Order: sequence, then structure tokens, then C-alpha cells
Amino acid sequence: MKIGTYFAYWEKEWDVDFFPYISKAAELGFDILEISGGGLADLPDDKVLALRKEAERCGIMLTACIGLPKDLDVSSENEETRQNGIAYMKRLMDKMELANIRQIGGIIYAYWPVDYSLPVHKETARAISIRSVRELADYAKPKGITLTLETVNRFEQYLINDAAEATRFVKDIDRDNVKVMLDSFHMNIEEDSFYDAIVNTGSYLGHFHIGEANRKVPGKGRMPWKEISQALHEIGYDGTIVMEPFVCMGGGVGSDIKVWRDLSDHADARKLDEDIAQSCRFCKEVFCS
Repeated sequence: MKIGTYFAYWEKEWDVDFFPYISKAAELGFDILEISGGGLADLPDDKVLALRKEAERCGIMLTACIGLPKDLDVSSENEETRQNGIAYMKRLMDKMELANIRQIGGIIYAYWPVDYSLPVHKETARAISIRSVRELADYAKPKGITLTLETVNRFEQYLINDAAEATRFVKDIDRDNVKVMLDSFHMNIEEDSFYDAIVNTGSYLGHFHIGEANRKVPGKGRMPWKEISQALHEIGYDGTIVMEPFVCMGGGVGSDIKVWRDLSDHADARKLDEDIAQSCRFCKEVFCS
């Protein structure tokens, strides 16, 4: 298994320069750096190619993640909105191909975070979403790109809330480059059992996000990491595991993730790096040994 981290651990905005974090991730012991699709889609080609070259130099795999905004909702009953989302995702995948990024996860099947002031028509949205993801998967296939649909808690979305629902969704899409993406933070809210959720997902699992229930780096909370690791090994999972800690207040990231208090113990830049490097070692011991 390869262990990675999301760039936003260090950042307060989603659309930033990802370049410096490639070498940083390598220096701290990671195999993967996950970046925001939102910051990649409109990046000039020369900068995309620079990211690719730097990742190759540092021996880092790049992956991407995005929660589509409301005006790009590919599950929308408004056909113009749906088509805008499809066009955006295709443009993003063009940039991914240029950057040699072969995997994108997140809420790429609807929008995030959900607006619950509006009525929910789940079955209608589900059918539209499946049609959209099939189209995106067919576009992604010749590029060697896999789509991983993130299972998130009920407060952030309503289409896919647990592993069983995600697996049914992926089966209904019926494309071999569409997989389930589980996330320990969301599983902590929605699942009866981490072990059962992972084992029952089985070969449909394509990406795994990890983080503590308090959003701190793995190892600084109460997640049952040994149980999670046991389940992953039991299904023969040998894919990507990316930590997604959010510990700093402020900016678009802090607002969207709802970080309303400092979770870093007032860490400076050096201490942030030390904490996540220690967590990387912890994760490699738990998952890879």
C-alpha cells in the first residue's frame, strides 16, 4: 500500500500552488501527494507539466480530489447545470492526463457541501448521477483514469452515506474504472463496523482516506487503526491510502471543513511538519508492515 497526504493540511485555501508540497511530501516520507482538482482544472499547461516533472523527480505519485460546487452538480435536474459539471470534469481530466494523475476521488457524482435548505429528491438525483458518472467514466477510460466515489456523512451529502450504499451505486454504474472511496472520518459517523464495511466493499474499494474523528493526523485520536488495517489486508487491498487532516482555522478550507478551533496545539510550520511525518511513520507501520 502507498501512503499519502492531502496538501490542505498546510493550506487555508483550495486553489494554491501545489508545487512546493511535492518535495515536502517526499522529504516527510510520503509516497503520494493528493491535490485539489479545483486548483488543477484551470492551471496553464506549462505549470501542469512542471507538477508532473517535479513529481517524477521526487518519486511522488499525484492523486486528485474534489467536491464539485453546486453550480457544477452532475446530479442536478437542471440540464444546463449537469452539462456544465460534465464539461468541467472533462476539462479537469484533460489536465490530469497531462500531469500523469490517474485517479480522482471525492464528491464527483453530485455536489458538496449539500444545501439542505432545498428539497431532497434522492432517487431522481441518484438516477441522474449514475448517468453522468457513466459518461465521465467513458471519457476517463482511454486516459487511464479511475473515478473513486467518496462515501461521506449525512451532514455533507445524501446520495452515498455508507459503504453498502456506495457499493450498490458503483455496481449500478457498471464501469470498471469507477470504484468506492471510503473515509475513516465519515465511516466513524455512519458505519456500524469499520471491519464489516471494508470487507463487504471488497474489490470495489479503489481509494481510502484516513483521519481521526477529531480531524487530527492519524495516531492522535481514537480510530481503531488495527481493525481497519486488518480488514484492508483481508480483502487484499494494495492501493492508495491518503490522510486528510485539517487542524488549522481560517480561509476557505477552515470554513468548508468547519474547523472552528485550533486543532494543531498552536503548532508552527516546523511542528506541523514533525507531526505529520510522525503520522506517516505510524501509518506505514500500521498498514504496510
